[in-house]
Amino acid sequence: MRNLILWIFSLTLVPWLAFGQASHWDATMIAAQKAYGQAQFPEAEGQFLQAVKEAELFGPGDPRLATALNNLALVYVREAKYADAEPLLKRALGIVEVNGHPTAAEKASTLNNLAALYAYQSRYEEAKQAYRQCLDLREKNLGPDHPDVATTLNNLGALYWDQGKSAEAEALITRAMHIKENTFGPENPELASSLNNLAVLYIRQGKYTEGEAFFKRALFIRQKALGPDSPDVANSLNNLAALYSFQGRYSDAEPAFLRSLAIAEKTLGPKHPDVASGLNNLAELYRTQKRYEEAEPLYKRALSIREEALGPDHPDVADSLDHLAGLMVLKSKEVNVDLLYKRALEIRKKVYGPESPPVVATLNNMGVAYAQEGRLSEAERAFSDILAILDKQPKIDSPTLSTVYTNLSNLYLRQGMRKKARKMASKAKAVREQEASPS
Repeated sequence: MRNLILWIFSLTLVPWLAFGQASHWDATMIAAQKAYGQAQFPEAEGQFLQAVKEAELFGPGDPRLATALNNLALVYVREAKYADAEPLLKRALGIVEVNGHPTAAEKASTLNNLAALYAYQSRYEEAKQAYRQCLDLREKNLGPDHPDVATTLNNLGALYWDQGKSAEAEALITRAMHIKENTFGPENPELASSLNNLAVLYIRQGKYTEGEAFFKRALFIRQKALGPDSPDVANSLNNLAALYSFQGRYSDAEPAFLRSLAIAEKTLGPKHPDVASGLNNLAELYRTQKRYEEAEPLYKRALSIREEALGPDHPDVADSLDHLAGLMVLKSKEVNVDLLYKRALEIRKKVYGPESPPVVATLNNMGVAYAQEGRLSEAERAFSDILAILDKQPKIDSPTLSTVYTNLSNLYLRQGMRKKARKMASKAKAVREQEASPS
C-alpha cells in the first residue's frame, strides 16, 4: 500500500505580542506568517529572514529573536532544509531557557518543533527526549488536560508508532482524543484531527472497519462545523478515498478523491502543495486500475507544482519523480533513469542520508527499471548497493532484504546464471522463514 494517508508531526508557529505600537518587525512577521499559511514558502523564508535580521538589533536575548528564529526554522522544515533548521531551533531554545518561566509556552513550542525535526530525520531517540521534555513542561504549566498537552501526546504517539510500539502509540493518541473531546465537545473540529490520527493507527493495524468509522466521524464534524468546502474536509475525503482504494473499493474511492481535489483547488489555489498531493493520490488510484494514460498527466502536474512550491530538492519532488518513473516502467516506455530515478536518489541522499530507507527504496526501483531496459549489470549494481547498506544496519529489515534477494535471483535467472539465482532464492526464503518464526 502506498503511503497515501500521511501522519503529520505537528509544527507550531510561535505567536508574538506587539511591543507598544506595531513596529516594522511586527509587519514583517505578519507578512511572513501569511505567506506560510498560504504555503508560499520561498516568500515566507525571505520575510522571516528579514524578521531575524531586525530582531538581532533588539539584543541577543530578546524573545522576539527567539520567535523569529523558531518560525524561520519551521519554513526550513517544510522545505526539507533540515540542516538549516536545527541550529536555529537550538538557538531559539537557548534564548527562551535563559529568559525562564515567562516563556515556558514558547519553550514548549520550540521543543515540539525540534522533536518534529528529529522525527522527520528518523532520529527517534532525540525526538522522544524532546517530546518528553515538551510534555512535562506543558503538563506542569497547563495541567494534564490542556489541548496543547493533547497535541504533544499525539506527536509522541505517532513517534512510538514509527518505532513499532503500537500499544504505547494507541494509548497516547486515545488519551489525546479524550482530552480534546472533553475540552471542546463531541462535534468540534479540534476533535476531528485526533479522530483522524486514531483512524490512521487502526488502519495500519489492519482494523479497517474501526478506521473507516473514525474517518467518517471526522468528516461529519468538519463538514458540519467548517462547511463543505473546507480544506480540512478535503483532507478527510482524501483519507477515506485512500482507505477505499487500498480495499479495492475503486468506485467509492474515485469520487471521494475527485471531490477532495476540487475542494483543494477551489480553496487553496491550483498551485498549492496539497493540490499536488491530491493529484498524486488520484494518479495512484488510476495506476492501480491500470489506467496509465489518465495517471501520467496527473503525476506530471503534481511534479510541476511541487518543484515550484517546495523547490527542486524537496523530498516530495523525489516522490513525484519516483512515481512518474514507476509508471513509465509499467507502461513499458523507455525510462530515462538518469533524469528521474537518479534525480530522486540524489534528493533523498541529501535530505535523509546516503544509507536511509528512502535511498534503499529508490535504489531498488532503479534496479527494477534497469532490468526492464536490459541494463542488467547496472541493475545488479543497484541491488548490491542495497545489500551493502542493509548489512551495516543493526536490525535486519527482513521485507526489504527478502525483496532484494528475490530481485537478484530473477536477474541472474534472466542471464542463465542458475546457480547464483538458486542461491539468492534460498536466501530470500530463509529471510522470510526467519521473519515468520516466533521469536
